[in-house]
Amino acid sequence: MTTPKTFPNQDQELPGKQHKMTPEPEVIREDYKGSDKLKDSVALITGGDSGIGRSIAVHFAREGADVAIIYLSETEDAQETQRLVEREGQTCLILKADLQHTDACQKAVEACLSKFGKLNILVNNAAVQFPKDTITDISMEDFDTTFKTNIYPYFYLSKIALEHLKENDCIINTSSVTAYRGSNHLVDYASTKGAIVSFTRSLSKQLADAKIRVNGVAPGPIWTPLIPASFDDVSDFGKDTPLGRAGQPSEVAPAYVFLASKDASYITGQFIHINGGEIIGS
Repeated sequence: MTTPKTFPNQDQELPGKQHKMTPEPEVIREDYKGSDKLKDSVALITGGDSGIGRSIAVHFAREGADVAIIYLSETEDAQETQRLVEREGQTCLILKADLQHTDACQKAVEACLSKFGKLNILVNNAAVQFPKDTITDISMEDFDTTFKTNIYPYFYLSKIALEHLKENDCIINTSSVTAYRGSNHLVDYASTKGAIVSFTRSLSKQLADAKIRVNGVAPGPIWTPLIPASFDDVSDFGKDTPLGRAGQPSEVAPAYVFLASKDASYITGQFIHINGGEIIGS
């Protein structure tokens, strides 16, 4: 897929619908060859109905993993993810849940275990954003929603999953380039993404003795449903990167495969930066 440098503006509401995007994001390259890197593994992925989460699910499936995905409300998108995973010959469990609530996190993990009997990879990925030009425009309701969606479930799910993860299993968290260089119109969102970096590094140290790895990915501008659902004007989205364009989910998900696989057996507490060439602090 050739990513356009200019996207058409489109009418979307949060959390966004992938099947209504123009153009739809690329989920996986046709020439991506799986090699059983995750054979017989089970992964639980939040925000797996669309965008980066869907791409992770399909890449994991092509590498031999069964997956459970958690989504908030976009059932049609979640069912499409399920179809794509099953096309790869793997099983996909779709779970509708509001992860702001601890009981929903508990039930999601229990449903995954009931279906597959184990859990090897937890991918904390779901997020929301409400762009505002000034901090005075950020409502307390949106602030609460942003934190309760973007960081609280990472803590909840990791805590619950750790009862079932074993040596050589892993947790992968999605942060953002905004955690490292800030964002003048996403102050609260960037703050949650910074919290995810610190959470990842701290948890990685805590779990090192148990040989459970904790890493993350910090994407830059990636064409996902969250973008047209958050911004009225997306025509210049991603054009300010050194590569001059936005990225596709298909260009991000292979990093999750790497971090989940034995190829990353000596890596923990680290982030991979997939941002079109922006140089930021580590």
